Amino acid sequence: MIDGFLQVLRTQRWDDHRYYHQSRINQSLHLFSAISFLCAYVLVFTNLVAAVMAGWLAAMMTRQIGHFFFEPKGFDKVNHATHEYKEEVKVGYNLQRKVVLMAVWALSPFLLYFDPTLFGIFPADANSATFIQKVAIIWLFIAIAGILYRTVQLFFVKDVETGLAWVTKILTDPFHDIKLYHMAPLYLLRGEMFDSMTPEHSPARVVRRRFRLRR
Repeated sequence: MIDGFLQVLRTQRWDDHRYYHQSRINQSLHLFSAISFLCAYVLVFTNLVAAVMAGWLAAMMTRQIGHFFFEPKGFDKVNHATHEYKEEVKVGYNLQRKVVLMAVWALSPFLLYFDPTLFGIFPADANSATFIQKVAIIWLFIAIAGILYRTVQLFFVKDVETGLAWVTKILTDPFHDIKLYHMAPLYLLRGEMFDSMTPEHSPARVVRRRFRLRR
């Protein structure tokens, strides 16, 4: 059971890498994003507002800029797949879903303009919380709700194992991205704009390597 779960996790990571992280600029932005997320993980225990701001403004913004503006959208010659196919098979948030998520995130602070209490969720006392603190709480809720929504959705459209593997991938992506993309800025300085996508870390290759080691 554990081996199956780990294999699904490895497959999701490999597919995400090869389909959506070919640009070295995107990889470099993901490196910055991963470091920002790790800072947010630490700050959440001491300064919730700073943690949320680091997670959304630094980590999420740079991550999505890399996907929307620097990743190729045409036919993928490396994987022999169209952009439409990759969007269809994407387990987590594909670009269409990300547009919805980022729109909800960007527009959510305007709710406080129409109702500073957010329908009674926040106290009417002006001294109870600043605008930034309220926004941080809203953004934290959106982050948690976005992850839980897609996880539960995957339980039904795929299976429980796929959903659990995906949420594990999302929460551990900062660590994995640093491991995977720590050399991306150096490749960029060398003039390499795209990853050759050699499958040395693909799930099938990892399984074969472990089999040989057992023998």
